Amino acid sequence: MRIGIVSDTHGQTLYAQQAVRMLEGLDVERVIHCGDVGSAAIVPLFQRWPLDFVQGNVDDPGELEAAARACGQTFHGRFAALSLAGVNIAVLHGDDGRLLRETIDGGKFQLVCHGHTHVADQRREGGTLVLNPGALYRANPHTIATIELPGLVSTSFAV
Repeated sequence: MRIGIVSDTHGQTLYAQQAVRMLEGLDVERVIHCGDVGSAAIVPLFQRWPLDFVQGNVDDPGELEAAARACGQTFHGRFAALSLAGVNIAVLHGDDGRLLRETIDGGKFQLVCHGHTHVADQRREGGTLVLNPGALYRANPHTIATIELPGLVSTSFAV
């Protein structure tokens, strides 16, 4: 199962549309958005796939929850705990450094996806792959990532 991972769209529909086109070509089955969506207008752009997304520090949770309901997508609030293809995945924005550290160190998740820094990064910490796809706004270059499950093989792409 290939999942697309994006973050920090900050309401920039043009950049999000570019990411959607790239994800279409990468044949992903699902998309995870790590927060700072920035606008309800971003959510329907990802309607082609099941979308799981979390709230970032610039997001209005009421607006995002309404957008998710209208599009049949899943808004998880500040934190998502997913199990896909037998892999336990945590999704959070990353602006709460203590929560991010506890999630990585807790041993419950094989994959922790976060954003906030606008810098793409992937690293192993113990048995956990920590993945930041980078950002689609205020980043050079704009980046997204994919992850193959259950093998946890990730790839970053400039959009």
